[in-house]
Amino acid sequence: QVQLVQSGGGLVHNGASLRLSCTVSGRTPTTYYMAWLRQAPGKEREFVAAMSWIEGTRAYGDSVKDRFTMSRDYAKNTVFLQMDSLKPEDTAVYHCTAAPRTYGFPPRLDAYAHWGQGTQVTVSS
Repeated sequence: QVQLVQSGGGLVHNGASLRLSCTVSGRTPTTYYMAWLRQAPGKEREFVAAMSWIEGTRAYGDSVKDRFTMSRDYAKNTVFLQMDSLKPEDTAVYHCTAAPRTYGFPPRLDAYAHWGQGTQVTVSS
């Protein structure tokens, strides 16, 4: 069973940066597509970014493209989400997720079988 443990997040001002981390244990992340999803109060879950662990292929949601960057550290089995130029509309709970590689890339929202504990990101105006 794969386990995802997140760190990072917090309260920042408009235009600031934050980095989220997600460490994978239990199974090798090479068997998954890793992703970050977010959900704000009263809104639907939103795709933020995804990465193929092996190929390094990345995909981003339209609202974060050119501001957020997803990366990985092989040695630490950890993925990161670097968030720059944060806006108040980025405020949400961010989840690290993993979907089996049997799905297409990026996986659809209902494909993510494993979830981190969630991290609150709040951007003040």
